[in-house]
Amino acid sequence: MDATHIPDLITPAIPVFILTVVAEALWVKKLRDEGRDFAGHTVKDSLASLSMGLGNVFINVVWKFVAFAGYLALYKLTPLRVGTGVLAWVLLFFAEDLCYYWFHRIHHESRFFWASHVVHHSSQHYNLTTALRQTWTPPTSWVFWAPLALLGFSPVMIVVQQSVSLLYQYWIHTEAIVRLPRPLEWVLNTPSHHRVHHASNPRYLDKNYAGILIIWDRLFGTFEPEVEKPIYGLTKNLQTYNPVRIAFHEFAAIARDAMKPGPWKQRLGYIFRNPAWKPEEQQPTPPGNPPASEPLRPSA
Repeated sequence: MDATHIPDLITPAIPVFILTVVAEALWVKKLRDEGRDFAGHTVKDSLASLSMGLGNVFINVVWKFVAFAGYLALYKLTPLRVGTGVLAWVLLFFAEDLCYYWFHRIHHESRFFWASHVVHHSSQHYNLTTALRQTWTPPTSWVFWAPLALLGFSPVMIVVQQSVSLLYQYWIHTEAIVRLPRPLEWVLNTPSHHRVHHASNPRYLDKNYAGILIIWDRLFGTFEPEVEKPIYGLTKNLQTYNPVRIAFHEFAAIARDAMKPGPWKQRLGYIFRNPAWKPEEQQPTPPGNPPASEPLRPSA
């Protein structure tokens, strides 16, 4: 087993991505012409998303070898071995999905990680091109899957299951599918659940972190059903389609905040605390009301 034989399920799927993006765009246009209230597509937004996706593919040409080498090193360190049989794959399915939940949740709850993940939330549209709007700073994710290698899961199995999860999540980025049958909505992450996750409505912020299974959100108290029309994007939206600015704008904002005069505790707070965090003296306090403990996220 070595880093030169890493399974790649994403690159072969690129032609499918292109075909389905075109098909969805035509179908959603038809539904909008019939009066459906969808955000739909715009050329500039879709091109920005596709640019981010292509950049992510090129960056991962190198990064996937680094990540795989890290998993391999941990796998060789541990005496544990799960095996490669059917039961091992079933265990990995649930374990990897749980890792994804916590990766996703922490990338919303800590500004350092949010700076990488905010890219995926920066579109004010919700369609299959949004699924391709991916980060150009993938190293923030590696640590969340490292425990799988220490538990004895083969690095090859880990990267395969990660790809399966990403492929599953592609199709749920659409307004064209309203609801699945109720049993599936209860267990799986669906377009309805994920529309909530991409919305900036106050009741929807930081909800539905699921990868494949929505059960983790139900278990850990982060589930929110879709009950009002989602408003897609950030609480403060970017006014640019420039891929470089989309990729790095929040890192630049963190640097500006961290360089403000103040104690180190404050500077570190700007970097690692919740993206909505501000020093106590800067928290808005409306007359007659106590300070809010969880202000809305200032996204950009």
